[in-house]
Amino acid sequence: MASPDSISSAGAAGGLSTRPGVLKRLLKNRSALIGGSLVLIFVLMALLAPILPLADPFKSNFLAIRKPPSELYWFGTDELGRDQVTRLFFGARASLLAGIVSVLIALAIGIPFGLLAGWYGGWIDIVISRFTEAMLACPFLILAIAFAAVLGPSLTNAMIAIGLSAVPIFIRLVRGQVMSVKAEDFVEGARAVGAGDLRLMFRHVLPNTLSPIVVQSTLFMAQAIILEAALSFLGLGQQPPAPSWGQMLNVAKNFMEQAPWMSVAPGVCIFLCVLGFNLLGDGLRDALDPKEN
Repeated sequence: MASPDSISSAGAAGGLSTRPGVLKRLLKNRSALIGGSLVLIFVLMALLAPILPLADPFKSNFLAIRKPPSELYWFGTDELGRDQVTRLFFGARASLLAGIVSVLIALAIGIPFGLLAGWYGGWIDIVISRFTEAMLACPFLILAIAFAAVLGPSLTNAMIAIGLSAVPIFIRLVRGQVMSVKAEDFVEGARAVGAGDLRLMFRHVLPNTLSPIVVQSTLFMAQAIILEAALSFLGLGQQPPAPSWGQMLNVAKNFMEQAPWMSVAPGVCIFLCVLGFNLLGDGLRDALDPKEN
C-alpha cells in the first residue's frame, strides 16, 4: 500500500521544490533580473550601513545646514546638516525591515485562518470569510493608519499595523488555494490510506499552495514599503531622529523651495525599491505559472 507521503509527492506539481525550470525561467526574465538587482542593492545598503565608513546619521552639523549636492555631500544635507547619503543607507534598514516583518505577521495569521476556512468550510468558513470581507471593505491605507494610531507612533507599531492590515489578503488567497487543492486526486488518495486532517493540511495541501503565497508576499513587500513611508510621513512610523525615507520626505516638504534636493533622494529610493519588488514579484509569478511547466 502506498504511503501518504509518496502520494503527496506524486501529486505535488504545485509545490516549489518540484519545479526544476523555475530558476531557469526566472533568470531568462529580464524584468525579474532588473527587479532582483534593485532589491539586492537596497538589501546591501541596509546590511552594510553600520559597516561602511559613513557619517553619523544622528549627528548634526550646523555649519552644513541644507548644503546642495557636492563632492563632499553627494545628495546634500538636511535641515540639521546631516549627510543625506548616510540617512538614506540607514533609512533602507527601516523600510526593508518594515516590509519583511509586516509580511511575516500577515503570513503567520493569514495562513492558519485561510487553511481552516478552506479546508473545513461550513460555519468556520462563514465566520472567517465574513470577518475578512469586513476588513477588506475598509481601504488598506485607512485601515493601517487606524491600527497605527491606536498602537501609537513607532516603527514597531507601524510594522504591526501594516501586517494586521494585510491579513485579510492572505486569508482570502490561502482559502481559495486550499479549496482548489483539496479536491485533487492525490489528496483523496492520501486520505484513503489513513492521513488525518492535520497531516493532509500541512503535508499535502499547504506545500501545493506555496507558489501564489510566495508571489503575493513579494508583491506585498512593495506595498508595505510604501505604507511604511506613508506612516512615517504622517508621524506614525519611524520617529526622529532615527532615519526613514518617509520621515525624510516629511521634513523635506518644508524646504521645497530652499532645498529641493532633500526630497529627491528619498523619493527616488522609495520608487526604485518598490519598482524592484514589483518587477521581481511579476517575474516570480511568470516563472511559477503552471502553464509554463
